[in-house]
Amino acid sequence: MAIISYIIADDHEVFRHGIRNVLNRDHKLKCLGEVQNGKELMDILTTCKPHVVLLDMKMPEMDGVQVTTQIKEQYPEIRILILTMYDDEEVILHMLDMGVNGYLVKTATPTEITKAIHKVYEDDYYLSDMVSKLMLKNRHQKNNLPLRYKKNVELSSKEREVLRLMCHELTTSEIGAKIFLSPRTVEGIRRALLEKLEVRSSTGLIIYAVKNGISEDSEPS
Repeated sequence: MAIISYIIADDHEVFRHGIRNVLNRDHKLKCLGEVQNGKELMDILTTCKPHVVLLDMKMPEMDGVQVTTQIKEQYPEIRILILTMYDDEEVILHMLDMGVNGYLVKTATPTEITKAIHKVYEDDYYLSDMVSKLMLKNRHQKNNLPLRYKKNVELSSKEREVLRLMCHELTTSEIGAKIFLSPRTVEGIRRALLEKLEVRSSTGLIIYAVKNGISEDSEPS
């Protein structure tokens, strides 16, 4: 079983230690370090490459937005899971637009945080109930979800179905079982969609699906 490595970036020492103690209960997770600001995080990434970064939004020297920009440019393979006190809708949508792989507020339970780390590692994204409801609300009330997508893109029925099932938080294996494809084929479709729609992460694909009503498609008979 693969070990998922992570780094905690937060300027509150008590919180860092607390979340690390919680995550230590899961023997499939391994903490590679703790940092108290964005500059320290970027420094440690030159020699240490975790699978996942738990990133606070407000930190001294470099905040979550600045760090996300640099990680996406320099280390696109690293998953970013925002873990912050900010639950502002514009902030959440902006960070999803930037390509973060998940967004949680610090009131999340230890179980959800652990689940989110596994999910962003295994399937490249995690949508909490809060984020899912926010995206749906923006579609139905404002229709102003972020992201600029490549225009005039035609999706195949399989691509639409993979997007729809991603919105229902199915894993790659579960999606494959649903539509009779191997997990490798499903992953290939996901990567092709990233390139076709010119987005940074699976969260961008899900926003596209919500924005275009694909998340509400009926299940094929």
